[in-house]
Amino acid sequence: MKTYGHFIHGREVPAANGETFPSFAPMTGEILGHAARGTEADVEAAVSSARKGYEHWSSLPPYDREKILLKCADQVEANYDRLLNLLIDESGSSIIKAKYEVLYTASVLRTAAGEVRRLYADTLPNEKPHRMSMVVREPVGVVLAISPFNAPLVLLAKMIVFPLGAGNAVIAKPSEETPLIAVELAKVMKEAGLPNGVFNVVTGFGAECGAPLARHPKVNGIALTGSTATGVKIGEIAIQSMKRLQLELGGKNPLLVLNDFDVTKAAEIAAVGAFTHGGQICMSSARIMVEAPNGRAFAEALAKKAASLHLGDLRDEKTAYGPLINQRAVDKVLRHVQAAKDGGAEILTGGAVHNGLVFQPTVIYNPPMSGPCWDEETFGPVAMVMEVPSFEEMIAIANESDYGLSAGVLTNDLVRGMTAARKIRCGSVHVGAHSFQSDPMAPIGGYGMSGIGRSGGKYSVEHFTELKWISLELGETPRPF
Repeated sequence: MKTYGHFIHGREVPAANGETFPSFAPMTGEILGHAARGTEADVEAAVSSARKGYEHWSSLPPYDREKILLKCADQVEANYDRLLNLLIDESGSSIIKAKYEVLYTASVLRTAAGEVRRLYADTLPNEKPHRMSMVVREPVGVVLAISPFNAPLVLLAKMIVFPLGAGNAVIAKPSEETPLIAVELAKVMKEAGLPNGVFNVVTGFGAECGAPLARHPKVNGIALTGSTATGVKIGEIAIQSMKRLQLELGGKNPLLVLNDFDVTKAAEIAAVGAFTHGGQICMSSARIMVEAPNGRAFAEALAKKAASLHLGDLRDEKTAYGPLINQRAVDKVLRHVQAAKDGGAEILTGGAVHNGLVFQPTVIYNPPMSGPCWDEETFGPVAMVMEVPSFEEMIAIANESDYGLSAGVLTNDLVRGMTAARKIRCGSVHVGAHSFQSDPMAPIGGYGMSGIGRSGGKYSVEHFTELKWISLELGETPRPF
């Protein structure tokens, strides 16, 4: 069985103390390999490497960074099967989702390469006649990327490639649930010609290596995709030294189904938004509001669709979903479903463990509008459906949340669709689609407890740069004394 090291300065290295931890396949429970268990000694090695990498990488002309990132994209595609199979096993992804992740990773790399030449800045008018003002963008330095387990390849890629495009070096601390795919990505990018130290990976646990990385004085920025609770902890650390911070956190995303939209078609769309990857997606459609009088009809159509979803071999194209990541995740979903039952909700389908870590796709009708099932991120295959009397009330309910990540609006009425898009307080609203959407160039992030800043395209690139005002004296400015 293979033992993976950290990836530091262009090669795999064991943990300084020699310790490892297992990475499990959630579908089968088998151990896929062992990862290095990082401590502060490994953190110091990674930061030292990243500082050296940054000095070299940031000095390269845009053409060189662009060329290397494009080669990285090609290398990801060349190693399609290698990445695909590990992704399926380590994260419990269906093959459909895993294929999407690998190809999307290549797309994200090409998008970042395109942004390298777009670090535009400004010249400014100056009130003093003999002085010229300009604004330039400079990379912040070393960026820490803390990535999640649910899309461990593509979300890690999104978090690292845009800071890289801006000229930063990056250290990744992947989820302890999915450490191996991060090391493989680093190896693939090294094979493509990424210089030593530019992308490092430290595997392990939050308290042992994640927090020391976040606190390190030579780490200049942090990008995190994960739970709101983790984001709050990282934010508290980052503010102590004013590190640049980008947080993409949890969501309890609304899907509005207006009464002009076909109920059966709406259920088909909602099922994808709610049950992809067992609902383990921060943008999943969890709170579904249906305009009267279609609530019951929609809920029953969604329940029928949920019950029909195929569960089988993860490498079977017909398989629609897989396991949750661990037993803690299963227990949380069970608590939320029970809370809905206790509040008088009707379970139309699902509501229980299928086997092992696989939870049945679940549709809950008329849930209580308080408590964990409604207020907290479930991160499982649970869709809550309620009928709402009016369009205005649907928007009001959508906004009654501490989260504000993503939303969907199913309607054929462009005016009402765009009205909802403007009035719903969240980072993205998708008219004619469910809430789970992504694009390499789009700004992903949220309002409120869903995060700070945006990831994707020029927005990530600009976020991890510093603005510097430079003035130039061209003549003799009168002096006051």
